[in-house]
Amino acid sequence: MEELQSTEVLDREILEDARKKALRLLKQADDTIKLQNEQWDEKTNKSIDELLIKYNEQKKTETEKVMARLPVDKLRLKIEYMENLLKAAVESWYKSLNQQQILDLLYKELTVKISNCKNFTSAGKINVQICELEQKEVESILNKLDIKNPVFLKNPSLSAARFPFIILETESVRITASIEKAVDYLLLNNRLELINALTDNLSGEDA
Repeated sequence: MEELQSTEVLDREILEDARKKALRLLKQADDTIKLQNEQWDEKTNKSIDELLIKYNEQKKTETEKVMARLPVDKLRLKIEYMENLLKAAVESWYKSLNQQQILDLLYKELTVKISNCKNFTSAGKINVQICELEQKEVESILNKLDIKNPVFLKNPSLSAARFPFIILETESVRITASIEKAVDYLLLNNRLELINALTDNLSGEDA
């Protein structure tokens, strides 16, 4: 009986010792996890701070680039806007012309250019290419310019032109009269005035 009690006491001591060891191991594991969590939090916070610093630096750099580019973009947009207005004005002006006015413009341009080319009308065969015009209309212009027996040539690639034109060509000289060139000449002064006004406005804003 006494021996049995001794065995029970021994078992309880062993179990108590095992329980204490298990508690120590659990506490050690808990402390290790807690330390690792603290280290991870510290590392995470440090990484976040570094990312925020880098982001703010990049944001500042991009903001400076945008702010530096704004005046240039503003000028470009204004110039594009004015050019679009000019193009619209050209289209409106051209559509307001009747056919005889178009022929008169081409005739005047050819007259000036031929007068600067000595002996052009007597140079021999003169080839003629036209766009957006009737052959009879052009023949009337050529008669007034004293160009006899012109040779009209067809060139399909010229059909893509936006405005009517006439090309006169000899073996050595090529003369072109086009509504597009007349338009550019007529709008040149207006374009310069608009650009100057635009520059003055921008200078006033910068001041």
